[in-house]
Amino acid sequence: MMTYNVHSCEGLDGKTSPDRIARVIARQNADVVALQEIDVGRDRSGNIDQAETIARKLGMTFHFQSSLSFEDGKYGNAILSRYPLKMIRVDALPRLKGHRFFEPRGALWVEIDVNGIKVNLITSHLSLWPAERLLQAEALLGPDWTGNAACQGAVVLCGDFNADPRSTVCKRIGCTLRDAQMLVESHKPKSTWFAGYPFSRIDHFFVSPDIEVMNIAVPSTELDRIASDHLPLIVDLKVQSAASGVNPIEPPAGRR
Repeated sequence: MMTYNVHSCEGLDGKTSPDRIARVIARQNADVVALQEIDVGRDRSGNIDQAETIARKLGMTFHFQSSLSFEDGKYGNAILSRYPLKMIRVDALPRLKGHRFFEPRGALWVEIDVNGIKVNLITSHLSLWPAERLLQAEALLGPDWTGNAACQGAVVLCGDFNADPRSTVCKRIGCTLRDAQMLVESHKPKSTWFAGYPFSRIDHFFVSPDIEVMNIAVPSTELDRIASDHLPLIVDLKVQSAASGVNPIEPPAGRR
């Protein structure tokens, strides 16, 4: 599983290329991908649907959530999957009153059917402003999202949270879910931003207790470092079946 802020598919070389983003994803053989900063139909990125284009090139299905609408298109988050997807919720996240110039934020919740096991995946891109970011994190932990009665069993919350692990936001989320980068023995947590010289860990996976994190990767080849201003974050997960007590969702060799 991968989370990746693709910067509207604009690389550090100034070129906009969904094809290049698709190549980054394909190299990692990710089965499920959460994308942030996706353009749909916008002039600045060639008027294409970036979510559809990337999903088609990878042979995946997808859902898109629009956080911002413009005359020439939309901008938001997407989830791509090789497994069957069911849209559960798509909605805006709360904003601070009196701060209408802050960028609106939203979240996307899907249910993924992995060989008969249901996995709830929620992705978002939180505010740049600390107080608003905390407000949005609290909402994601509340009854509309991870605290919803329908959000049971395996739960994954991921995305660009614009917050490092020491932040109030990550500490608050960590009271309910677990930081995936802290769950692999001998793994040293890796930063994902800025792609050229990564020094900040603001992209995250948080998982429920019944999910085992097997491996973490942050690829940093020349392609990865130029395709976006973020590096992708990849986790290999196992989900324990409550009925059988086994771990049936380990991906096939080479897949994530």
